[in-house]
Amino acid sequence: MTCPTLTTDRLVLRPFRDDDLGPFTEVLRAEPVRAALNIPADIGPGRVFSEMAAWVGQWELRGTGHWAVEERATGTLVGRAGLHRPGWEDWPGVEVGWTLHPDHWGKGYATEAGAQAVTYAFSTLLLPEVFSVIAPTNHRSQAVARRLGFTLIEERVLSFFPARAHGIWHLPADSWLAKD
Repeated sequence: MTCPTLTTDRLVLRPFRDDDLGPFTEVLRAEPVRAALNIPADIGPGRVFSEMAAWVGQWELRGTGHWAVEERATGTLVGRAGLHRPGWEDWPGVEVGWTLHPDHWGKGYATEAGAQAVTYAFSTLLLPEVFSVIAPTNHRSQAVARRLGFTLIEERVLSFFPARAHGIWHLPADSWLAKD
Protein backbone atom coordinates (compact mmCIF):
# COMPACT_ATOMS: atom_id res chain seq x y z
CA MET A 1 0.00 0.00 0.00
CA THR A 2 1.30 3.42 -0.91
CA CYS A 3 1.22 6.05 1.82
CA PRO A 4 -1.99 8.06 1.46
CA THR A 5 -2.17 11.82 1.83
CA LEU A 6 -4.67 13.05 4.43
CA THR A 7 -5.66 16.54 5.48
CA THR A 8 -7.01 18.05 8.66
CA ASP A 9 -8.13 21.60 9.31
CA ARG A 10 -4.54 22.82 9.68
CA LEU A 11 -2.28 19.98 8.56
CA VAL A 12 -1.34 17.81 5.60
CA LEU A 13 -0.20 14.27 6.42
CA ARG A 14 1.69 13.02 3.38
CA PRO A 15 4.48 10.66 2.31
CA PHE A 16 8.02 11.75 3.03
CA ARG A 17 9.87 13.29 0.08
CA ASP A 18 13.57 13.69 -0.58
CA ASP A 19 13.34 17.46 -0.01
CA ASP A 20 12.16 16.78 3.57
CA LEU A 21 15.67 15.66 4.55
CA GLY A 22 16.93 19.06 5.74
CA PRO A 23 13.81 20.11 7.64
CA PHE A 24 13.29 16.66 9.17
CA THR A 25 16.95 16.54 10.24
CA GLU A 26 16.32 19.79 12.12
CA VAL A 27 13.28 18.24 13.83
CA LEU A 28 15.33 15.28 15.07
CA ARG A 29 18.34 17.45 16.03
CA ALA A 30 16.26 19.66 18.34
CA GLU A 31 17.47 18.97 21.88
CA PRO A 32 14.02 18.44 23.44
CA VAL A 33 13.16 15.92 20.71
CA ARG A 34 16.47 14.09 21.17
CA ALA A 35 15.87 13.92 24.93
CA ALA A 36 12.32 12.61 24.57
CA LEU A 37 13.24 9.96 21.98
CA ASN A 38 16.77 9.03 23.13
CA ILE A 39 18.31 10.27 19.87
CA PRO A 40 22.09 10.78 19.87
CA ALA A 41 23.38 14.35 19.60
CA ASP A 42 25.35 13.52 16.45
CA ILE A 43 22.33 12.47 14.37
CA GLY A 44 22.93 13.46 10.80
CA PRO A 45 21.33 13.35 7.38
CA GLY A 46 22.36 9.73 6.74
CA ARG A 47 20.42 8.37 9.71
CA VAL A 48 17.53 10.76 9.10
CA PHE A 49 17.30 9.64 5.47
CA SER A 50 17.21 6.02 6.65
CA GLU A 51 14.35 6.85 9.01
CA MET A 52 12.39 8.60 6.27
CA ALA A 53 12.97 5.67 3.91
CA ALA A 54 11.87 3.25 6.63
CA TRP A 55 8.54 5.08 7.02
CA VAL A 56 7.95 4.99 3.26
CA GLY A 57 8.93 1.32 3.22
CA GLN A 58 6.67 0.42 6.13
CA TRP A 59 3.73 1.87 4.20
CA GLU A 60 4.60 -0.32 1.22
CA LEU A 61 5.22 -3.48 3.24
CA ARG A 62 2.65 -3.25 6.04
CA GLY A 63 0.14 -0.56 5.20
CA THR A 64 1.22 1.46 8.22
CA GLY A 65 3.85 4.13 8.74
CA HIS A 66 4.38 7.73 9.68
CA TRP A 67 3.41 10.66 7.56
CA ALA A 68 5.45 13.80 7.08
CA VAL A 69 3.34 16.48 8.77
CA GLU A 70 3.21 19.96 7.28
CA GLU A 71 1.19 23.06 7.99
CA ARG A 72 -1.48 23.56 5.34
CA ALA A 73 -1.17 27.34 5.43
CA THR A 74 2.61 27.52 4.95
CA GLY A 75 3.75 24.12 3.64
CA THR A 76 6.29 24.02 6.47
CA LEU A 77 7.33 20.54 7.60
CA VAL A 78 6.63 20.43 11.34
CA GLY A 79 7.39 16.76 12.07
CA ARG A 80 5.97 13.29 11.64
CA ALA A 81 3.01 11.32 12.95
CA GLY A 82 1.28 8.07 12.19
CA LEU A 83 1.06 4.36 12.74
CA HIS A 84 4.05 2.17 13.57
CA ARG A 85 4.19 -1.61 13.39
CA PRO A 86 7.80 -2.67 13.91
CA GLY A 87 9.01 -6.25 13.86
CA TRP A 88 9.89 -6.50 17.55
CA GLU A 89 8.21 -9.49 19.17
CA ASP A 90 7.49 -7.66 22.43
CA TRP A 91 5.88 -4.61 20.79
CA PRO A 92 2.28 -4.24 22.00
CA GLY A 93 0.65 -3.69 18.58
CA VAL A 94 0.16 -0.89 16.07
CA GLU A 95 1.42 2.27 17.71
CA VAL A 96 0.14 5.78 17.17
CA GLY A 97 3.04 8.23 17.50
CA TRP A 98 4.05 11.81 16.81
CA THR A 99 7.25 13.86 16.79
CA LEU A 100 7.16 17.59 16.15
CA HIS A 101 9.77 20.32 16.14
CA PRO A 102 9.58 22.24 19.45
CA ASP A 103 8.78 25.45 17.55
CA HIS A 104 5.41 23.83 16.85
CA TRP A 105 4.66 22.44 20.30
CA GLY A 106 1.66 23.85 22.11
CA LYS A 107 -0.36 24.45 18.93
CA GLY A 108 -2.40 21.26 19.12
CA TYR A 109 -0.72 19.79 16.05
CA ALA A 110 0.29 16.52 17.75
CA THR A 111 -3.29 15.96 18.93
CA GLU A 112 -4.69 16.87 15.49
CA ALA A 113 -2.28 14.57 13.63
CA GLY A 114 -2.67 11.83 16.24
CA ALA A 115 -6.46 11.98 15.93
CA GLN A 116 -6.20 11.64 12.16
CA ALA A 117 -3.90 8.61 12.58
CA VAL A 118 -6.32 7.00 15.07
CA THR A 119 -9.26 7.61 12.75
CA TYR A 120 -7.32 6.03 9.87
CA ALA A 121 -6.40 3.02 12.03
CA PHE A 122 -9.99 2.35 13.05
CA SER A 123 -11.99 3.50 10.02
CA THR A 124 -9.69 2.47 7.16
CA LEU A 125 -7.53 -0.34 8.56
CA LEU A 126 -10.35 -1.58 10.84
CA LEU A 127 -7.94 -2.28 13.69
CA PRO A 128 -9.53 -3.36 16.99
CA GLU A 129 -7.08 -1.33 19.09
CA VAL A 130 -3.98 0.85 18.96
CA PHE A 131 -1.21 1.63 21.41
CA SER A 132 1.24 4.39 22.14
CA VAL A 133 4.65 3.68 23.67
CA ILE A 134 5.82 6.69 25.69
CA ALA A 135 8.78 7.23 28.02
CA PRO A 136 7.63 8.00 31.59
CA THR A 137 9.46 11.34 31.46
CA ASN A 138 7.74 12.46 28.23
CA HIS A 139 4.87 14.31 29.90
CA ARG A 140 3.90 16.27 26.78
CA SER A 141 3.28 13.08 24.77
CA GLN A 142 1.42 11.57 27.69
CA ALA A 143 -0.89 14.60 27.67
CA VAL A 144 -1.53 14.13 23.94
CA ALA A 145 -2.30 10.45 24.52
CA ARG A 146 -4.80 11.36 27.25
CA ARG A 147 -6.49 13.95 25.01
CA LEU A 148 -6.88 11.25 22.35
CA GLY A 149 -8.49 8.89 24.88
CA PHE A 150 -5.57 6.53 25.52
CA THR A 151 -5.13 5.06 28.99
CA LEU A 152 -1.89 3.87 30.54
CA ILE A 153 -2.15 0.12 31.04
CA GLU A 154 1.40 -0.76 32.12
CA GLU A 155 5.05 0.21 32.18
CA ARG A 156 7.60 -2.28 30.90
CA VAL A 157 11.02 -2.61 29.33
CA LEU A 158 10.91 -3.32 25.60
CA SER A 159 13.69 -4.82 23.51
CA PHE A 160 14.05 -1.70 21.33
CA PHE A 161 15.30 0.26 24.37
CA PRO A 162 16.28 -2.00 27.26
CA ALA A 163 17.74 0.84 29.36
CA ARG A 164 14.37 1.92 30.80
CA ALA A 165 10.72 1.07 30.97
CA HIS A 166 8.18 2.77 28.73
CA GLY A 167 4.51 3.36 29.32
CA ILE A 168 2.16 1.29 27.21
CA TRP A 169 -0.94 3.34 26.42
CA HIS A 170 -4.04 1.68 24.97
CA LEU A 171 -7.05 2.83 22.96
CA PRO A 172 -9.73 0.35 21.85
CA ALA A 173 -11.65 1.06 18.64
CA ASP A 174 -15.05 0.87 20.32
CA SER A 175 -14.25 3.72 22.72
CA TRP A 176 -12.95 5.92 19.87
CA LEU A 177 -15.82 5.18 17.53
CA ALA A 178 -18.37 5.77 20.32
CA LYS A 179 -17.18 9.42 20.51
CA ASP A 180 -18.73 10.23 17.11
